[in-house]
Amino acid sequence: MTAQTAPRRQLDSSIRSRSEVRDAMRIDWDVPITAKDGLVMRADVFRPEAEGRYPVILTYGPYAKGLSFQEGYPSAWERMVRLHPDVAAGSSNKYQAWEVVDPEKWVPEGYVCVRVDGRGCGTTPGVVDPYSPDEQSDFVTAIEWAGEQPWSNGRVGLNGISYFATNQWHVAKHKPKYLAAMCTWEGAADFYRDMTHHGGILSTFWKNWYDMQVKTVQFGAGERGKRSPVHGQLVCGPELLTDDELTANRVDFGGEIASHPLDGDYYRKRSVDWAKTDVPFLSAGNWGGQGLHLRGNVEGFVRAATEQKWLEIHGIEHWTHFYTDYGRRLQLRFFDHFLKGEDNGWDREPRVRLQVRHVDGTFVERGESEWPIARTNWTTLHLTPDGALTKDGSGADGSVTFDALGEGVTFLSAPLTEETEITGPSSVKLTISSSTSDADLFVVLRVFSPDLDEVVFQGAIDPHTPVGQGWLRASHRKLDPALSEPYRPYHSHDEAQPLTPGAPVECAVEIWPTCLVIPAGYRIGLTVRGKDYEYNGKSGGRLSNFKNELLGCGPFLHDDPEDRPAEIFGGKTTIHFGADRQPSLLLPVIPRA
Repeated sequence: MTAQTAPRRQLDSSIRSRSEVRDAMRIDWDVPITAKDGLVMRADVFRPEAEGRYPVILTYGPYAKGLSFQEGYPSAWERMVRLHPDVAAGSSNKYQAWEVVDPEKWVPEGYVCVRVDGRGCGTTPGVVDPYSPDEQSDFVTAIEWAGEQPWSNGRVGLNGISYFATNQWHVAKHKPKYLAAMCTWEGAADFYRDMTHHGGILSTFWKNWYDMQVKTVQFGAGERGKRSPVHGQLVCGPELLTDDELTANRVDFGGEIASHPLDGDYYRKRSVDWAKTDVPFLSAGNWGGQGLHLRGNVEGFVRAATEQKWLEIHGIEHWTHFYTDYGRRLQLRFFDHFLKGEDNGWDREPRVRLQVRHVDGTFVERGESEWPIARTNWTTLHLTPDGALTKDGSGADGSVTFDALGEGVTFLSAPLTEETEITGPSSVKLTISSSTSDADLFVVLRVFSPDLDEVVFQGAIDPHTPVGQGWLRASHRKLDPALSEPYRPYHSHDEAQPLTPGAPVECAVEIWPTCLVIPAGYRIGLTVRGKDYEYNGKSGGRLSNFKNELLGCGPFLHDDPEDRPAEIFGGKTTIHFGADRQPSLLLPVIPRA
């Protein structure tokens, strides 16, 4: 559904490439790369001063390679360097850009850094269509171009956060020549389940993201866009298109997603193919990445075809550890092994590296051999009609009804008698009915202190992120038996099965992976509700790149009135209990040493 308010004007950009030596790097600005359909992409190349052949770190994406991190995302940059001074140390930070490596720290390590503006964005003309087959084709072209340059050793690595990680998963199925390794740092993979429809419920993130982070750097913005403080050129090219022309040169991204409520060909073309993902990779996730990336990072480690794969999961903000000494050194060791052929012990690294989270927000590193952890004691807690979570289900008949757009109902365990670690995926089984033909289930895994204060964390985006979250639209309750596990129900999302008002149905809800060491005396809680979680009405402030206030779920909200009309999703939801209807929560309890 591409807007057609004006004819598309595919300009042959007047941008000219140029080269210079500065800050101990050879820099080639706006190098042309010709796509398969003849469109000319533009790339910036940062390489060592000494002539030679070096491994390549490449990114392809929509954020305008010339837009500085500091100017494009000031609130994120300020917080990151204030709390983590090692991010800015050892660099002038002039070449910092959103969610890609800092060449001033990578070029001295013997790498060439290549940044390619995606189709329709920054200095690359064309029609903006995020994650599309056209983008994947361009990405393949860029990888193969980089592998054949005289400064390349023929080994190309992909590295970057979020968009720059997600499209790595997507391009891998095309098996580009020269692609030797990937670091998918907090990157989703399944365009439907991870990204656009959580449990079948539309996420409004993508429509808002498109407005805030992509349209603002579209090719053709000309003087209305930013100017690079490094080289003085316009980051969206010198051409100036009218608003109608800009609209005609981009798809209606939010509209296309909303018009495809079920999984299918549209999403498959924009998703990973795990059977074809055979390149070595390091998948780095974030415990607080609820609502976008964490599920893809873990699914990649579990399901990708390659045997050379590693999983790392950390905490704090979405972008921070990619730039800290911890994250950068981890990436360097990985790429030194696969792109330089160094015998640095990486192949003997634990396949899983976890930053184990504690209630005070601290982390303790631990290596594991697999995911889920083999020694997991899968523990079932039963929900009871009186609001308890117990190991022994009462089997008593009963029901609990709540307003679907209200605060829902919370079930609490007794105080824990000993320190307990939960690390891994979890799930909820419920028998529910609705007063209407459908119901949205938002399940929130929670932990409370002895005085019943909720334990929340600095998540990937939101400073008040709960321990775990899961979602399911009841009409999407159909499971894929081949992929479902008790701890990770996998829904088909290929048909809607409306409810008969008042008739109970069984629903299994996936809760994305989490990790927490819970002290004795604390309680585990589970809230079942019909709208997004909010943290006690307290605001987490705002970030410059998001529209909404941070109230507990960051920007990953499910509040589209057309997807959730009040006459269907604003009714009454009932949880049913009985001998053959025992709602339960399955937890991954890890034995403590």
